[in-house]
Amino acid sequence: MEAVVRFLFDILAFTSVMVLIVAGLGVIASMMGIFNFAHGEFVLLGAYTLFLFQDNGLPLWAGLVAAPIVVALVGLALERTIIRRFYAAPIIAMLGTFAIGLVIREVVRGLLGGHYKSIEEPLAGAFTVGHLQFSIWRTVIIATTLVVIGASWAFLTKTSIGLRIRGSLENPMLARTCGISTTRLYALTFAFGSALAGLAGALIVPLYQLSADIGIRFLVQGFLSVMLGGVGTFVGPVLGASAVGLMASGLPWVVLPVLADPLVFVIALAIVKFRPQGFIAQGRL
Repeated sequence: MEAVVRFLFDILAFTSVMVLIVAGLGVIASMMGIFNFAHGEFVLLGAYTLFLFQDNGLPLWAGLVAAPIVVALVGLALERTIIRRFYAAPIIAMLGTFAIGLVIREVVRGLLGGHYKSIEEPLAGAFTVGHLQFSIWRTVIIATTLVVIGASWAFLTKTSIGLRIRGSLENPMLARTCGISTTRLYALTFAFGSALAGLAGALIVPLYQLSADIGIRFLVQGFLSVMLGGVGTFVGPVLGASAVGLMASGLPWVVLPVLADPLVFVIALAIVKFRPQGFIAQGRL
């Protein structure tokens, strides 16, 4: 029984990170009609920000706060200077964001010297419940995800800005006709999605070694999650991320690890085959 509880706890921690990554990716895809192929590198930038704080002897909790802010500013700058020119051509947008991601990845690889770096957990250790021990940091990851996703949902559904965002997501042409500045909303949405990726990178990197390729795995699984959940809503990609996260972290315990990742794709593609629109789909795409 204890092994089962720890197993479920570890799955929940990994799934929480996937939800953060995919929530931002899905909102960008739904509102702007493009897939951001640099999203994995935004995860990398969040992880690298936390590493810089550790490397310079600064508090890791401050790095955790700074990571989403830094990545949001990077995303905002890229959206205002480059990415906004691609909205009318989604294929070019995919190629353009892929090139941006490649540049970011190779720059960070050079800064790391091609090495792997270990980062301490900002809150190390474990706490005991009954006879079971749980990682404090994994608990922080789960709690942070619940708070961020809950706050994001409340913002989108309970505020006037959220109403404008949802209106732009549902029908951008009608939103512009009503006087809503979709250009500004696109910039803010892209920055918000980037911030979620940066936060996810900072949360996950203490559990992995930092390398320039850390975001690639999450990018592939993130796109699979968006396909599975469906674009056009906030909830759809979150559900897709939950499903992919559960499969990606749970299947290695059931089948050989080398077969787990391909099996995730097979199961997800089979679901998409019978439900092409995903779990929930509406809106721009």
